Amino acid sequence: MPSSIVEVRCAYSAEEEVALMQAVHDALVEAFRIAPAHRNVTLVAHPPHRFLGRPDCEAPERLTNVTIYVLPGRSLAAKRALYAGIVRRFAALGIPPACVLIRLLELPPENFGVRGGHPVTDIELGYRLDV
Repeated sequence: MPSSIVEVRCAYSAEEEVALMQAVHDALVEAFRIAPAHRNVTLVAHPPHRFLGRPDCEAPERLTNVTIYVLPGRSLAAKRALYAGIVRRFAALGIPPACVLIRLLELPPENFGVRGGHPVTDIELGYRLDV
């Protein structure tokens, strides 16, 4: 199950925060074909003075970082689809594409503990990694 963190530098309403997290999850479901129930997304709102970002962002208050921890195995095409899906969904929520940074970190399966503390190497995921 991918684990995602969305970091922002402005205050959003609760509904907007949920929409941002859901946008990341929906992009993962679409691009990586994970099960919709495999959801783990966190949002962190930083005070603006604690989040410096790209000076070319047309709306610096909308700077948004997304970090996604996944198991290795996805194709470059799937990764491209993920990045495009996140940026497209964020744009619909008012975040300019140049204000989005996405970091995808691939960790070996023995470095994920899930379902009661079991390494992923010991369980059946319920979805394929080779997309």
